[in-house]
Amino acid sequence: MALAHGVEPPPPRRALRALLRRAASSRRGGGPVAEGPVLTPSGPPASFSPPVFVYGATRSGTTVFRLMLNAHSGLSNPGEEDFLFDCIAPDPTHPTGWRYDREALRDHRVFAARGLDLPDGVDGLDLLKHMLERLMNNAAGVRCVNIHRHADRIRAIFPQARVIHMLRDPRDVARSSVGMGWVGISYFGLDHWIRTEDAWDRAAFPDDQVLELRFERLMHDLEGELVRVCAFLGVPFVPEMLEYHRDTTYGPPDPRLTEQWKRRADSHEVALLEGKCGRLLAARGYEPSGPGHRPGPLERRRLKIENRLRRWPNSLRRYGLPLLVGAKLAGWLGASEMHRRLRRQMSERITQQVR
Repeated sequence: MALAHGVEPPPPRRALRALLRRAASSRRGGGPVAEGPVLTPSGPPASFSPPVFVYGATRSGTTVFRLMLNAHSGLSNPGEEDFLFDCIAPDPTHPTGWRYDREALRDHRVFAARGLDLPDGVDGLDLLKHMLERLMNNAAGVRCVNIHRHADRIRAIFPQARVIHMLRDPRDVARSSVGMGWVGISYFGLDHWIRTEDAWDRAAFPDDQVLELRFERLMHDLEGELVRVCAFLGVPFVPEMLEYHRDTTYGPPDPRLTEQWKRRADSHEVALLEGKCGRLLAARGYEPSGPGHRPGPLERRRLKIENRLRRWPNSLRRYGLPLLVGAKLAGWLGASEMHRRLRRQMSERITQQVR
């Protein structure tokens, strides 16, 4: 596939947004998960070897695992780079068969934090190659990158890629999402895990390209699991990987971080979570505690209200009243430019808080 293309007019922004919407899966209000499109593998840009992808939902342990990888002199991982696949969609009008929503890319919080450039006239898989090369500049040894979404897009673009599929009990993921302030109640903290795993099923990577890594096993047998990881990556295990927590805000592996839902969630909360997970819970090797509960329309409405009420104080502390209310009003009034500017300010504030 050619890597140099002339400058061409992009398709209308509305059409590109529609492509991104069709390429994404969604889940709303506890209803059935929408099946995303089956993406046809197109192959990577010529003469480009993809990194090893660490794929798993947020709050599944991907960040602490990245620290373990970077403690090895023969491995490198720049971090969570979801913008690489969040803002790209199939587009037959582009020579590479894909195209980025460049405005959405510029607005993406992590992209902005990386300080990457967007060269004029470079788009699609050529732009993906450009950004990966910048992220991996001077990287030593085996290159890895964390991705939390869109496994189907990864497979379509890099059909030969190797992937470390990281899993954590979704009942713990959901509760951890509440602790982060992303949602008000755990029922809605499950949504992103379901989207991540639905995309994984659609991707259907061959078994010989995948290493499954469970957070629970990592916490209980760190050295044994890291030996498996190193064998998969083709590097020798080094004891320094066990000291990942030194000079970081993370502590050493703690088995108490596993199965917290058994100690902290009541039976109705667990039933709601297991009912929403459906087949995915057992399919990922996690035993349901019961038949699960799927709420009816009135209970779903009550859950939505409770979620908004509980989430509001966290949002208020994170963004402040003027910014939060201003963004809401701009969205309701359809003031797109003002809304986009305020959303960027909100993203900048998050970036400052997580540094």
